[in-house]
Amino acid sequence: MKLLPSTLAVAASAALMSLGHAATPWVSTATHAPAAFSARTGEPMAAAEVLAPGHELHIVVSLRLRNRDLLEQRIAALHAHAGTAFLTPGQAQSLHLPTAAQAQAVVQYLHAAGLRNIEVADNRLLVSAEGSAAQVEAAFNTQIRNFGNGDERRYANVSDAQVPAALKDIVLAVHGLHNVASFHPMIQAADGAAVQAGSGHPPTDFPLLYNAAGLPPASNATVGIISAGSMTATLVDFQTFLSHTSYAAFTPSVVQVGRKGKDSSGTPEWDLDSQDAFAAAGGQLHEMIFYTATSLRDAPLTKAYNKAVSDHKATVVNVSLGECETTAMSSGIMASNDQIFALGVAQGQTFSVSSGDSGSLECGRRKGNKQSYPSVSPYVMSLGGTTLSSSGSTWTGETVWSGGGGGPSTTETAMPWQIASGVLGSATSRGVPDISFDANPSTGSIIIVNGANAQYGGTSLAAPLFAGFWARIQSAHGNALVFPDPALYQFGGANPGLFHDVVSGNNTGFTAAPGWDYASGWGSFDIGALASFIDGSTGW
Repeated sequence: MKLLPSTLAVAASAALMSLGHAATPWVSTATHAPAAFSARTGEPMAAAEVLAPGHELHIVVSLRLRNRDLLEQRIAALHAHAGTAFLTPGQAQSLHLPTAAQAQAVVQYLHAAGLRNIEVADNRLLVSAEGSAAQVEAAFNTQIRNFGNGDERRYANVSDAQVPAALKDIVLAVHGLHNVASFHPMIQAADGAAVQAGSGHPPTDFPLLYNAAGLPPASNATVGIISAGSMTATLVDFQTFLSHTSYAAFTPSVVQVGRKGKDSSGTPEWDLDSQDAFAAAGGQLHEMIFYTATSLRDAPLTKAYNKAVSDHKATVVNVSLGECETTAMSSGIMASNDQIFALGVAQGQTFSVSSGDSGSLECGRRKGNKQSYPSVSPYVMSLGGTTLSSSGSTWTGETVWSGGGGGPSTTETAMPWQIASGVLGSATSRGVPDISFDANPSTGSIIIVNGANAQYGGTSLAAPLFAGFWARIQSAHGNALVFPDPALYQFGGANPGLFHDVVSGNNTGFTAAPGWDYASGWGSFDIGALASFIDGSTGW
């Protein structure tokens, strides 16, 4: 993207020239020092020597949206059906996205810092660059140290990432300064006994199990899937999956975000996402788009989320990934990604996010009840997990799957509509999940992985099921329905027939009960009942 010079850019460049001088006015961003914990013991890892000055880093600078209050007002008006239309690309650019001058200021600053390969996202919300650890430390007035030793060696910034005061109203956060944690797929493989028991289901069963088979397929809707690494095997597996169904020919597309990754270890996850979302959508979509990051690190994934929003093609975007919410908050990922998700809501997109596979203990048992991000974001649908009982392809019951993420967030505040529903009692923290679907690997999905049948569960199954079902409903409404969470809480309590209420089981920290609860949300949708309710409702 070509950007014009600006007075602000010159000021930013001048500010850089004063680095190392006591008079430099530094301002902290939302990126703080993340804690490093041993993967083996759960104990804190101590900082050691400074990261080698020549170590190469890929960083992503997140710029602030403009007029955030105005954006929140639009979202509230959409939820209230107050005659407000979805945000258009032109409106987003004129009202909310960073200006060309603001992006140019950051580009100039990074260039003056000696960073290379500087790229600006299409919507100017992110600026990425590469440089040595020494250059990055100087540019953001921080220090990056190694943690641990041996095979658990990590690095992280040990102080806030800062920028000169000239950029304080432009730069929100800086990503790529650590590798102490990364996002992980929410997928669980079934054990041999479960496979032998024959309690799993092919993806084509789930529309029958959740009463969606009577709806038209999602031929007018587009599903986006956030992924990472190599997609080669997944695309082949998808065609093999199709050959086992009566569905028409269909080819997903891949939008590579950043450098193409070679890691194929995520193939089972992307297979689960694509095959189950497509089946839930009725075997037809306008498009399925994999937004594929280089890796599961926070910086590349932020670029993938942003690309899905700036493209503005996907009606619903599946995210079967997560990390400890406190890590996401301290690194600034929460601040950066929440504004991306909010922009998506304003322009009519819904993110379907797995709630986690560690019960209520996403951050580890030693840290108590803490949840997964981005599941706790108030701008996404959080999908929890159940154990499904069935007779063939007929639903007979559900209990809470013990691994399903759920509980009160320790980092995010509940939106007014969740508080107003009364389900949180006197609490004001975001409560997850919103709803749940099958996630127990023992009753999970039998998919094609590397050319052969394999059975998987996890809330990585629940999320694409909702993504496909919601695409189906959206398609029938011309993709004009707003983000469904507010209406879910407005109408859920008075309309129990929309759900299979899950009233038994627990996820370690919380136990199911009638109505909404931290273990299963509202339970699972009866998709046919939901579609009929929406058809007859003026408030959804």
